[in-house]
Amino acid sequence: MGISRARSSTVCILLLLSLSLFPCAFSKSPRPISDVEIREKKNQCYSDIESGLWGWQCTSSAIAKENCALRCLSPVCYELIYESDPLEEGEKDLIRSQEYKYCMYKSSLGESLDGVRGSFL
Repeated sequence: MGISRARSSTVCILLLLSLSLFPCAFSKSPRPISDVEIREKKNQCYSDIESGLWGWQCTSSAIAKENCALRCLSPVCYELIYESDPLEEGEKDLIRSQEYKYCMYKSSLGESLDGVRGSFL
């Protein structure tokens, strides 16, 4: 338990440090995030999950891993699109997938996320 708590503290400190050192990464961008950038970031999220940085619950099933990867990729978009109704085993939700991608697009430009949820119904 002590190791897990120490690891969590270390991860939090590193995250806060990175946010303070690279604030420009979260400001408005002149161009939207690309599919390649999304794929690279998601692969890094998968690596972090598999290494245990996200806890055992994120490796308990394929769908748990996917929900954690979506949360890692964009916490604000995960909260908006999936948090109230996470993906379930065997579920393929193409509408929410498009809303999530649209959310990431708008978020990367620093635009308001109003109207993202339900925009593909």
